[in-house]
Amino acid sequence: MKQYRLVVLVLVFTGCFMANAQEKKKFKIHTIAFYNLENLFDTINDPNKFDEASPIMEMKANREEVYKKKVTNMAKVIADIGSSTAKNSPAIIGVSEVENRQVLVDVVNDPKLIAKDYGIIHFDSPDARGIDVALLYQKGLFQPISESTHELKIYDDTDKDRIYTRDQLLVSGKLDGDLIHVIVNHWPSRRGGEARSRPKRVAAAKLSKHLVDSLQVIDPYAKVFVMGDLNDNPTNKSVKDILKAKGEKENVKLKGIFNPMEGFAKDGLGSNAYRDSWSLFDQIMFTQPLLEKEYSSFRYYKAGIFNTNYLISKSGRYKGYPFRSFSNGTFTDGYSDHFPVFVYVVKEIE
Repeated sequence: MKQYRLVVLVLVFTGCFMANAQEKKKFKIHTIAFYNLENLFDTINDPNKFDEASPIMEMKANREEVYKKKVTNMAKVIADIGSSTAKNSPAIIGVSEVENRQVLVDVVNDPKLIAKDYGIIHFDSPDARGIDVALLYQKGLFQPISESTHELKIYDDTDKDRIYTRDQLLVSGKLDGDLIHVIVNHWPSRRGGEARSRPKRVAAAKLSKHLVDSLQVIDPYAKVFVMGDLNDNPTNKSVKDILKAKGEKENVKLKGIFNPMEGFAKDGLGSNAYRDSWSLFDQIMFTQPLLEKEYSSFRYYKAGIFNTNYLISKSGRYKGYPFRSFSNGTFTDGYSDHFPVFVYVVKEIE
């Protein structure tokens, strides 16, 4: 039987009713994260997918060695996300740019993660390149109740030919006894330009909003996390106008969505870079009940971009960028062209 260590976070709250006194409270803490794994493909050519265009399949030699190292690198990052505070790898982590379930089996069975006993929730998407989203969860901390995949139907500029892209994954379950819902996304890219491709991401945002709304019809106080590589920033139309995500806690009403990533973006921080410009495409946002100040169930504590030193390129063309895995047809021994993002949630211990 797996043993799970209880991590206790001690916070100090000062109440106006307490004259010159401080009250120390103890909390459980968990990390909820998202990570774009940058082309985590295996070395087998799938005749039903365009996987031969993946960086690893385009390599002429050493594919197996590269694949093993890529898997090890992904496991290392996942093991480290949030660990400085939570003293554990993420309880739940959404991932994107994975080819199939087997590559995730390899990741969670890496020596750095195998003791965490991660479960995998994955569906094959109709994406033309064969890349999917998925959810990993520590079985001792999160128990799934339901899981479903939701198709995004979008079309080219003529509205005739369908563009096949990633489905959206919805998982509901109990995190240490608390019911939460997680929607994992990888919205359409900016290929062809931001403005021209914008309607595709607006459509993706509408699907995510529909999923949130459907959960809130059942329970207005539903704790819903929306996460993913959105290929849009927190201030773009898809996030601000469609999801109606707010960057200030005090502006979030019941059924509203708070986006802690907006503050990072305003401070000039990002999760990915292109042509010397930073973007914060990787985001985790969530519904208003996670902002409540009563901690008998899990509430939001704080958020972060996991941009630790080893994930940053030290030299060359991409100096200062996320240390990507593949460049110019070769494996760099790096990690991903995106930084992971995460939030901590806490619950008071009685």
